[in-house]
Formats: sequence, C-alpha cells, structure tokens
Amino acid sequence: MSAEGSRKAIIAALSANLGIAVAKFVGFALTGSSSMLAEGVHSVADTSNQALLLRGQAAARRSPDPEHPFGYGRSRYFYAFIVALVIFLLGAVFAIFEGIEKIHEPHKLENPWIAVAILGVAVLLEGYSFATAWGESRKSMDGQSLFQFVRHTRNPELPVVLLEDAGALIGLVLALGGVGLSLVTGDPVWDGIATLCIGVLLATIALVLIVEMGSLLIGEGATPDQQRQILLALQEGPEIERVIHCRTLYLGPDELLVAAKVAVPGNTDLTTIAKAVDTVEARLRERVPEVDLIYIEPDVDRRR
Repeated sequence: MSAEGSRKAIIAALSANLGIAVAKFVGFALTGSSSMLAEGVHSVADTSNQALLLRGQAAARRSPDPEHPFGYGRSRYFYAFIVALVIFLLGAVFAIFEGIEKIHEPHKLENPWIAVAILGVAVLLEGYSFATAWGESRKSMDGQSLFQFVRHTRNPELPVVLLEDAGALIGLVLALGGVGLSLVTGDPVWDGIATLCIGVLLATIALVLIVEMGSLLIGEGATPDQQRQILLALQEGPEIERVIHCRTLYLGPDELLVAAKVAVPGNTDLTTIAKAVDTVEARLRERVPEVDLIYIEPDVDRRR
C-alpha cells in the first residue's frame, strides 16, 4: 500500500473527526452527558492522531544524510507508535475516570434527544471515514481478515485509522446505548457505565496498536510470502549455487532491505560475479517491488 493511499484514508478520518469533535462538545454542553464528553475527547484524540500520522509521512520523505544513511522511512513507525502510546491511552484514562465518577455521582441528562441526534450524525460521518480506510486497505489485504491485516501489514497508518474508526463506531453505539437507557429508565448511571465501557475499548485498541507498532519500530523483516519470493529469485537462475543466509529488514513501509550471502563456483572471475549480482538484483526487484536496497556477498561454497 503506497503512502498516497494511506494519506487519503488519514485525511478522510481527519476531516470527519474534526467535525464530530465539535458536534460532541456542543452536545455535552447542552446535555451534560459524560459519555458525550468522553466521545468528544475520543474524537479530539483521533484528530490529533491523524495530524501525527501526516507528520510522520512528511518526515519519512526526507532524503538520506550522513547521520541517517538509510533515510527516514521509519519515522512513519515512530509517529504511529506515539499515537498508540500517548493519544489513545490518554483518551482511555480520561474516559475510565470520567465513567467511574459518573457512576458514583450520576447527573441527570438535559436535552438527551440532542445527544441522540448528534451521535446519530456522528455514526454516519465515522462510517464514511471507516469505509474510506477499509477501501484503501482492501487493495493490499489479499483475502486477509481485519485482524490478520493489522497483524501482518508493514504499513503503520492504515491499521491505526482502521482501528480508530472501528473503535469510534463501537464507542458511538455505546454512547447511544448509555444515553438511550438513561432516557428510558430515568437513571443517569447508564451514561456513566457507557463512558467506562468507552474507556476500556480505547485502552484495548491502544494495547493492540502499541504491540504492533512497537514491533514495526524495532524492525520487522519480509513477510513469509515475500521471503519465499526472495529466496526463489536468488536461487532460480544459474548464477548462484545456493543461498548461505539471507536477512531482510523494512526500513520503511515501502523500503525493504535484502542482505544475502550466496555461494558461487570457486573459479568464477570477478566480471562474471558482478554480472550475476546485477541479474539477481533485477530479478529480486521484479518479484518483490518493495525491495529497495540489496546487498549480496558472494562466497565460495565451502561444502564441497
């Protein structure tokens, strides 16, 4: 998935969440609903998330320099990790504390139908944002489920936006349930329970993203399918007798480094080896377009 596809999903989410945040805070001011306040903070967090993801993409476009000879591609992983670690957890902690407070000291809702109307509109806007992110993600899912995609993709932005939007939709349903039950039963404690549930939801999403983005930030290699294709590309021609070992590392979502030590016949001259390396590199890039940097070390096959 290109950065352009991720950018489209981020901008759609940013636009939706900014409008939703304003509407939710207006709704809280008119109704006093704690779940509406928690959802407003949730939307502010989501808006900040998207701004950070865009900043990460901008930083990743910087050219390599002596201090960072492999470039800045992993900036996208760093900013995605910050989104998971700080923004989501802050939103989760706020909602959990707000929910606990409102359960212990419930306050009667004012104008609850305003909250219902605003939340209904928010569901539509969040649905649009989720549909955009889902459409962009499906281009590279290859039949994977949402969980498998989040687990295996090397693109940091789309999983963040997908889980954000999925969490937002679930949170809106919880907020509607809390306001609705408070309206039907006349007991505002349901609003506090919904707020607490929203906090737990945000914390769960945060933990999932922290694990996945942390793994990408530390450094992940090629996917199993890419690894198979790389080994095939290295070995399928007559230039190389066998692959002694091969290591891969994603320097950024679209920048895969391949380093391989390969065995060549002991009597091969340097010119032939150089041509063989060029041929193998071309074959690698054709089979796995994400391959950016290639380092091949020829060696004599010592098993003979």
